[in-house]
Amino acid sequence: MSSRTSSFLRIFATALTLLSCSAARSEAENLELFMDTKTKQIFAEAAPGRVRLGTFTPVEDDQKKVSAPEKKEMVPEKKEIVVPTSGGQKPWYERLKLSGYTQVRYHELLESEGDGEWFHPADRTVADDTTLLIRRARITVSGDVTDNLFLYFQPDFSASLSSGDYSTQLRDAYGDLSFDEDKELRLRMGLSKVPFGYTNLQSSKNRGPLERPEALNSAAEGERDLGFFLMWAPKEKRDLFKKLATDRLKGSGDYGVATIGAYTGQGLNRSDQNDDLHVAARLAYPFELGSGQVFEPFASGYMGQYVPRGSEVEINNGVLTPTFRDEGINDRRASAGFVLYPMPFGIETEWTVGEGPQLSDDYTSIEEGGLEGGYIQASYLLDAGKGYLFPFTRWQYYKGGRKFASNAPDVNLNEWDFGVEWQPVSNVEFVLQYSYTNERTNSSRSPYGQLTDGQRIGAQVQFSY
Repeated sequence: MSSRTSSFLRIFATALTLLSCSAARSEAENLELFMDTKTKQIFAEAAPGRVRLGTFTPVEDDQKKVSAPEKKEMVPEKKEIVVPTSGGQKPWYERLKLSGYTQVRYHELLESEGDGEWFHPADRTVADDTTLLIRRARITVSGDVTDNLFLYFQPDFSASLSSGDYSTQLRDAYGDLSFDEDKELRLRMGLSKVPFGYTNLQSSKNRGPLERPEALNSAAEGERDLGFFLMWAPKEKRDLFKKLATDRLKGSGDYGVATIGAYTGQGLNRSDQNDDLHVAARLAYPFELGSGQVFEPFASGYMGQYVPRGSEVEINNGVLTPTFRDEGINDRRASAGFVLYPMPFGIETEWTVGEGPQLSDDYTSIEEGGLEGGYIQASYLLDAGKGYLFPFTRWQYYKGGRKFASNAPDVNLNEWDFGVEWQPVSNVEFVLQYSYTNERTNSSRSPYGQLTDGQRIGAQVQFSY
């Protein structure tokens, strides 16, 4: 056999060996190869004179691995839960805030004359055999729940209902919907103060006498009611209203420069009785004088039909219940006044005229009757080193029917108040007040006697939070 034939047979044998090894290892992942050091031939098995080249992957298998899709572990995609917010701000429930205040009051009744007993329709401590009482205990929830909606909710935990001294009563529950970025135009919806006069809009925690002028409470009765009120004020006036509502100045708050609205007219927490809404309008324009002191004139009015409440009265040794028209009695008021804010000297005054429900002289009916009343108050703001002192004096007068009292009796009020408020820290206030009463009608029950030449001393501590 020639050498060429012998070489061909060796190559052929090597190829068969490789093919057989490849077939035998078709299921294997790798192939181990060796090279003969003399002939440089490649073998799939180890033998003397052969050097191991390494482990190799068949080309076909490698290509399959490359082309095969890569297996990945299936992990659920994590999605962040986003709470909807307004303008990228906090969620609505984080934009609400809690606030409130509590008043503890004491009155000592001194001497008096006349045939009437002490009675104050807005202060239960002005009564015989009464000393300390919690006059107010209120918690307020409020805030801009969106960029265009402000909510305000306030219950009172010291209201006197039925035979109990303390119970819960709803005082405010409204929303302000604004129509522009600066909130110059707003629509108030719900239970809130009626925009009439100045003192009607002040908070009952405001600085000065123990109570807002009772004369105007009687003249403009209907401090809170259920309705809709459209309020407008330019941004610079809204900023000024906010400034005036600080602890030192205690303005009435922002009820707009111009306000108009409609409401039930029956008073706090009472539904409509005659399918007739009251309408009200108010103008107020605060501005700074050359000295920097703020002066705010205002005027307002309202009209509607009020349905009074009748009850039995004693007359001529008998008992009867006054009658009135089912559709109600004309209830119309107009008011004007101004405030010169204490910076440091201040003065405020307001006068109301109109007509409303009034018990007839013979106690048989409730009809329209004329009314008038008002007040003037002077005050001064002093820096006492340890807090602020606020001495004040006030005269108030009213003559006319008290519509929210049963039978709307004709009442007289003529009274002077002298006192001082001390605010040692921003959230605590003390008030001491002396009152001299020329005349005061007991409108709580017939025969509606008159108290004259009465004197009393009152004190109050208020803490805000």
